[in-house]
Amino acid sequence: MSDRAYLDIETSFTGKITVVGIYFPELEIIQLVGDEITHASLVDALSPAGTIVTYNGNRFDLPVIKKRIGLDLRAQFLSCDLMYDCWRQGFYGGLKGVENQLGISRQTKGVTGGDAPVLWERYERKGDREALELLLKYNRDDVMNLVVLEQLLSGRTEFSAQIWYSGEV
Repeated sequence: MSDRAYLDIETSFTGKITVVGIYFPELEIIQLVGDEITHASLVDALSPAGTIVTYNGNRFDLPVIKKRIGLDLRAQFLSCDLMYDCWRQGFYGGLKGVENQLGISRQTKGVTGGDAPVLWERYERKGDREALELLLKYNRDDVMNLVVLEQLLSGRTEFSAQIWYSGEV
């Protein structure tokens, strides 16, 4: 089993962490939502990890977790931020932009990081379950596409970027 945990967070308009997606290869994806996101739940979910893999996580996800939850993941785990690997290979932009450059598909095409707080607000204020389901699907795409991106950047092609992540884990 891999000790690499692929991680992505979503936040509200106020910066509150609304979703934490974590994936270990060969295991199910874990998605913590709202009040489930605590210091203890994150430590527990990440306990098998040696390395946390993100995209722009060293500048966003990990500092937000440290600020909001008081958990310094960079002090406890190795960090692999794929954004810097992309830069070294000439791919620039946010995760969705790099996915487009590399032909990585997603189920939530057209949904952006700017939509995440809107979806959370619809769920939290209006009880819109469809908004929450779309937010979770969007986060799942982000997390699972980190695996595909890492495979492509490392030159390993045992997974096709077009068919590897079909939405089913």
